[in-house]
Amino acid sequence: MSLADSFKGLKDFDVNDLDVNNAGIWPAPVKAIVVLIIFGLILGGGYWFFIKDQYSRLDQVMAKEAELRQQYEQKAYKVANLEVFKNQMVEMEETFGALVKQLPSDTEVPGLLEDITNTAVGSGLALQEVKLQPEQRRDFYVELPINIRVSGSYHELATFVSSVASLPRIVTLHDFTIKPTAGEADRLDMQVLARTYRYRAGE
Repeated sequence: MSLADSFKGLKDFDVNDLDVNNAGIWPAPVKAIVVLIIFGLILGGGYWFFIKDQYSRLDQVMAKEAELRQQYEQKAYKVANLEVFKNQMVEMEETFGALVKQLPSDTEVPGLLEDITNTAVGSGLALQEVKLQPEQRRDFYVELPINIRVSGSYHELATFVSSVASLPRIVTLHDFTIKPTAGEADRLDMQVLARTYRYRAGE
């Protein structure tokens, strides 16, 4: 039978005439179509039940690989620069140690108050008050506020501020209040909050 005769027979074919028990007598084109449908279902089912999950798994593995590769590169960079990091750590410890030495201990606070008093007097100021305020605890250090009230000329005040900044211990000045001295035209009253810091070693 020629191909043309097969397609002609297929035209006259009624699907209701198909008998599953006698599939061997079905026309060749019908057999071919059924085989293609079954083959397509097998491929589709295989993809859906097996290959699709494998693709999802592959995506997860690839994402994990990228994460592990990034971690490896970071660790490889650290290993390659380990000596540099060690040197930086030593340098930081030395710097930190030097800064800690500039923080007064409990026993040195009275001496610091005396230094501030001498600095004020040495600058030509009239000292009205140098009073230690309640300490304030921070993460690894303690702030020691000191309330200072002095009076003098503009240049004397400037000399005092510069001299306090040059003290061997760390002292910072905050909350300046300057106003003319009552009854004296060329003198000024200054109130300032000085802060020094103490390292909380072992507290």
